[in-house]
This record gives sequence, C-alpha cells and structure tokens, in this order.
Amino acid sequence: MVFDRIVEGLTGAGRTRSTATKPKSQKKMVFSTFEEVNVFFSAKGWTDRLPIIPPTTDKVEEFLRYTDRSADEEIAILPQANLRATPRNIAANAVMAGCLPEFMPLLIAAVEALGEPDFQLMSIGSTGCKTPWLLVNGPIVKQLGIEYGVAARSRGPNPAIGRALGLIVNNIAGFRPGETWMGTWGYYLPFVLAEDEDACDGIGWEPCHVAHGFARGTSTVTARTTTYWGDQARPAGASAKSILQVMCNHQERMVPTEVSLPFGEGVMVAVLVTPYTAKVLASNGYSKRDVAEYLWQNTRIAVGRANTLMQGFAGFDRDVSSGFRTVHDIVAEGVLPKWFDVGPEATVPILPNPDVIDVIVSGDAHIHKTMSLWCNYNKPVTKEIRLPGGWLLGKKGNEAAM
Repeated sequence: MVFDRIVEGLTGAGRTRSTATKPKSQKKMVFSTFEEVNVFFSAKGWTDRLPIIPPTTDKVEEFLRYTDRSADEEIAILPQANLRATPRNIAANAVMAGCLPEFMPLLIAAVEALGEPDFQLMSIGSTGCKTPWLLVNGPIVKQLGIEYGVAARSRGPNPAIGRALGLIVNNIAGFRPGETWMGTWGYYLPFVLAEDEDACDGIGWEPCHVAHGFARGTSTVTARTTTYWGDQARPAGASAKSILQVMCNHQERMVPTEVSLPFGEGVMVAVLVTPYTAKVLASNGYSKRDVAEYLWQNTRIAVGRANTLMQGFAGFDRDVSSGFRTVHDIVAEGVLPKWFDVGPEATVPILPNPDVIDVIVSGDAHIHKTMSLWCNYNKPVTKEIRLPGGWLLGKKGNEAAM
C-alpha cells in the first residue's frame, strides 16, 4: 500500500533521527558492466547526469579509513529530504565523484557546515539558481594539493571535491534539478577554492579562517553559496582608490539591490581578489577589513531608486504610494538599521553592513582581477576539519584526483 511505503520511508534507518540502534541491512546490487551501473544510477536520479565511479563496498571502506568517526554516526540531518548524513553515505558520494580517500575529513566537515541552521540549506531550492561552494583554509590546503592559483576551480582535486559536494546535496539533502532544486536556468557544478595564504602572509593580511576566530594552523572549510560565477572586474594601476572604485562599480552590478535590502543580514558576498591586486591594496595601507568597509560604504543607491527596483521585483505595476514594500518598511520591520530610513534622494549602502563581505585572496597571482560571489538567504558557516589519527601529512591529493 502507498501508505505503508510512506511510513517505511519516513521511519527507515538512515532517514530521520530514528532511535533504532541497527541500520537496515543493505541489499547488494550486481552489475556486469560499468555502463549498467551508470544507467541504473542515472535512472534513479543518483548522479549529476555524468558518468560516476561505482561506490563498491571495498572503495567505500577505503574512504572510511580516513575518519575516526563510526561509519553510521550521524554527522548532520540535511534538509530538504532530512536524511542522516553519515561517513558511509558521504564516502559513497565521494567515490562516485572520483575523489581520493584522503578527502574524507574535508567532506565530513563540509557536511557539518551544510547542516548548520545559519547556512539554511533548505533555501537553495528556490528559483534563484543558488549553487553551494566551499572555501578551504589551513595546512590541509597543501597537504591535499587543493588549488588556489590560476584556474583554481578547475584544477587538481578541486573539481572532484566540488562534484562530491553536488552529489551529497543531490542524494542526501534531496535537491534534484527541476524537481526540488528549482533554479530557473539551472546550475553549474558546485565548486571548491582555497585561499592563497602565502600571498596573505606576504602582505600582512589574515586568511579568512583566522579573521573568523580560528587559529592560523587550523584547517577549516567554509560552506557558502552564490548565484553568480564569471563576471570579473579588471582594475589596473598602483592606486588603491582607483582599484576600490572599480570594485564598487562591479559590486553594484553583481548585488541586486531589490533582493539584498529586503534580506538585510541574510546575504553573503565573497569578494575574490587576486594576489597582485591584494598586494597593491595592502601596500596602500588597506587591510581586508578596510576593503570590506570601503566596498560597503561606497557602493550605494538612492532610496527612491531602490524603491522602484523593489516595486519591479515584487511584480507590482503601480506607484510607490500604493503600498508595496519600501526601504522605510524594511527599516520598520527591523531588517535594516534606522539610519537607512532617509528621503528618496539620499543614498544608502546596498548591503546592511561590512560584516556580510569576506575578502578572499585567490586566483592568478600575475593579473589584476576581482570577482564578487553574492547570494541571499544563506550565511557562510566555517567548520574545523578534524583529521584522523595517523593522518598522512604531505600527501598530495592532486596526484590521482580527477
């Protein structure tokens, strides 16, 4: 009966915070060819529509040797499917993505971040084409060979780890394109970047995880989201003010005021800055915090213009006086500070405060470039990557990663 199947689905092991002590026995599936595996998994909706590596028991067990957690320990409950993420099903998705076993501690920490309430994973199912991504900091960057230089997103182990993130979101969190992941034009694959901490050290800037309270020698992963990728600002010269103005102009293009103001602190902006650009800013006396403060204070919009944009966003073809939501209303609701409540000709920042902006040093070290990755609903969440006993220091993950 359908009802019985629903009950079984809701109470089965691995699906909710069940009090059951033993997981449901796993059925074995036998296939003759690699193609049969891929056809079956794709038909079940378990892939990203690209060929996967079969997650055999032996391969999964190999991955589980890189964590001290019990194979069926609950790492997080991931909405919207509200399934239990465990080392075992994290490992299965990592195998499918082409990861190396050494990536397990990073992926477990990433899943912990995805499961935090502040991250609001549930919200990525909206029509806004929200893609999750990971920022990695600390010694593990070099231990695994995670890329942070030119073409970082597309080199070394980064694509495999990003793909594993996507499969975890698909198979454990239950976000499937066109069914529960409703981006109007779809998504690019989730991705991974590391910060160039050598460049940060060279100019006296704190790496992101240190700025957020972690020790310099701690390895961390930060879960973030973005609705954009690829539109880049191209500042030039040795003047920090001219570079910052270009960055403000870019931020104005990339952050939709009609969404950012109503969401207040429920937005995040990752400003990627190449080492070359960061060096110029630092040599002119700017810290990361100074850059964030400047971008926040100098990327502005007239209140009347913001009201017009919010009118169009709301879909109302009517005058401002007719009652749709305005900057005044948003302030009255407590979403924005009271000083945002000014006349229509006055300007206000397009973001609520500089704290929603993280400046990240990454990318080609020999070119002036910056890029802003914006998203609403979600807040970045950083977790320490806990390494198992006997962790093999110096192992380079990019030797065999896809």
